[in-house]
Amino acid sequence: MTEAAELPSAPEQAREVFGDRFDDAVRYAELLAEAGVQRGLIGPREVPRLWERHLLNCAVLSEVVPEGVTVCDVGSGAGLPGIPLALVREDLKITLLEPLLRRTNFLTEVVELLGLDHVTVVRGRAEEVMGKVQPVHVVTARAVAPLDRLATWGIPLLRPYGEMLALKGDTAEEELKSAATALSKLGAVETSILHVGEGVVDPLSTVVRVEVGESPGGVRFAAKRAKAARTSRTRRRR
Repeated sequence: MTEAAELPSAPEQAREVFGDRFDDAVRYAELLAEAGVQRGLIGPREVPRLWERHLLNCAVLSEVVPEGVTVCDVGSGAGLPGIPLALVREDLKITLLEPLLRRTNFLTEVVELLGLDHVTVVRGRAEEVMGKVQPVHVVTARAVAPLDRLATWGIPLLRPYGEMLALKGDTAEEELKSAATALSKLGAVETSILHVGEGVVDPLSTVVRVEVGESPGGVRFAAKRAKAARTSRTRRRR
């Protein structure tokens, strides 16, 4: 049996980033280090670097999220980046989308415990919930899939002129080049690589931004969304 790793004290940067929600951030870190490890949501080796590699790395994504928008965190897992983002940005309406029951149970417990009234947990796969959840301004994701595959799940959930923000590592530029054709077919009109977290995390967090035009997901997904919307309206009339 792997010996439980000890959660280090929060770095000073965490107090600055999380502000009034610092105590909640500490509680979330404790939940990840305890229940998260016990339930197999994160590996025990991640506990010593939870703050720098996970919570702060995700929280600084807030630097590039517009004010007052709706967000869907695709493949939210243990709540990264969705929960840290929710802790620092109460102006956002965030949906944590996750297909596995054991993970959605954990997410629901965290949301209730921390009083995150602006966060909703939805169980399902991105391709299954299209038409069942309202399109959002921003889709976020971290460590879910290569960019081309992630885009096929995330972009169709966007509103027209929305954007997908994917936290990536050293492979960001390579993934973006490889995904260029797929992104174009999905309605992307502009892409960029951003580095955020100056003075908070080292190395900086790398974000791939994909902005879409009038038809997120392309023509095929526009038709699919329209069909899903018609089906939803028909069911409500019954």
